[in-house]
Amino acid sequence: MAKNSNNYEQGTKVKLGVSDMIIRGFGYILITFYAVCCVIPFVIILGTSFTSESYVTSKGVTLIPPAGEFTLSAYQMVLEGGRIWQSYILTITMTLVGTFLGLMFISMAGYALQRRDFPFRNAISFYIYFTSLFSAGLAPYYLTMTQRYHLRDSYLAVLIPLLMSPWLVILMKNFVKAIPHEISESGKIDGAGDMRIFVSLILPMLKPALATIGLFLALGYWNEWYQSSLFLTSRVDIKPLQYYLYEVVNKADALRNSVASQYVSVGNLPTETVKMANAMLATGPIILLYPFVQKYFISGLTVGAVKG
Repeated sequence: MAKNSNNYEQGTKVKLGVSDMIIRGFGYILITFYAVCCVIPFVIILGTSFTSESYVTSKGVTLIPPAGEFTLSAYQMVLEGGRIWQSYILTITMTLVGTFLGLMFISMAGYALQRRDFPFRNAISFYIYFTSLFSAGLAPYYLTMTQRYHLRDSYLAVLIPLLMSPWLVILMKNFVKAIPHEISESGKIDGAGDMRIFVSLILPMLKPALATIGLFLALGYWNEWYQSSLFLTSRVDIKPLQYYLYEVVNKADALRNSVASQYVSVGNLPTETVKMANAMLATGPIILLYPFVQKYFISGLTVGAVKG
């Protein structure tokens, strides 16, 4: 064992035994098979989004559009009028602003709750955990947001509820526990205040935690549609991306099922393919975020999972 360790340290290759090669080869095969199973549905969605509606309704989804069945009608319907680009800009702005503010509040809350000299930290931690188990329900929540805070038809009604969640605060608290308390004490000895200690000493050591929680926040804002459906009415011209795409699908289904469809031919109206096109337009951009945070995301989940 020590010999192998020394060989790794010297940068030399260690010859694997037959059993090691078999286990490693089986692992590669299993991971490759799992990766292919994850990619195939995405390819099916992509291929179906470029297929004619008549082919999809009669023969089902397809990996590659058959000859003569390739069409851009689904994307033309979604992109018609150019309003989707306004929704993109709105969603990207809300994702960036919400992720930044959420990370700031959650990281400060997690740091404060693990400080040994912070009074009532256990009681506050229990209160945060308690709210993750019970809620007042939809009706009081809606009345509070609309009548108490007057946030109906305001983007703040979408932005504020997603800034923090009990689970993310608890996760950040567990991350901060991995940092030795002596680091904060050394900062105090040097005369630094709490904010200076947090910004200069604690935050640089929280990169995996910030990447992990930031990804959760970004995905929450990017995929958000429920808050929009509750608080953004028809008086709001620009809707977040997911809710806008949801409305496009509903309009296509309503047109197909309307009384007018008895007199107007809607057989080729893209309804099923529009759903596939929506999935591509909504999923594609957020996928680009993963390569930049993958390294910190994996290590962050590992650290957060082993701390109680």
